[in-house]
Amino acid sequence: MVTKNEEQLYSIGDLCREFNVTPRAVRFYQTKGILHPSRRAGGLTRVFSRRDRVRLKLTLRGKRAGFTLIEIKEILDVYDQEDGPRRQQQMIVEKGREQVKFLREQIAELTAAADELERDCALVEQGGIRLADPPALHNQERRQL
Repeated sequence: MVTKNEEQLYSIGDLCREFNVTPRAVRFYQTKGILHPSRRAGGLTRVFSRRDRVRLKLTLRGKRAGFTLIEIKEILDVYDQEDGPRRQQQMIVEKGREQVKFLREQIAELTAAADELERDCALVEQGGIRLADPPALHNQERRQL
């Protein structure tokens, strides 16, 4: 971490260590317009501002929550617009609630799939289904529909 005119600057290595990401990931976020590093004298070394650090932190949180990079960038970029912090907060709440609903639906679907697979495994274990008899199983399922 470097201090320049009272501003904290971070190297790509600093960010990688702090957030457990690769330099390639940091550069990828730069190409997507999420991070905007400047260059040190000589132009070869990227330095990231405190703002870049926060944007990376929020990007990684957004990815864990299942947001796309386009959605994350949209939310981050609103901050710089007129009335940005308030609008950003509204977007986070709105998109966050939509994502919670989506994730809960996925959880329900995955739970149902896991339950079905568990039942199938139990039937196979008990000899209720033989691998040589899939057509019969298929016909039984059709009758239930």
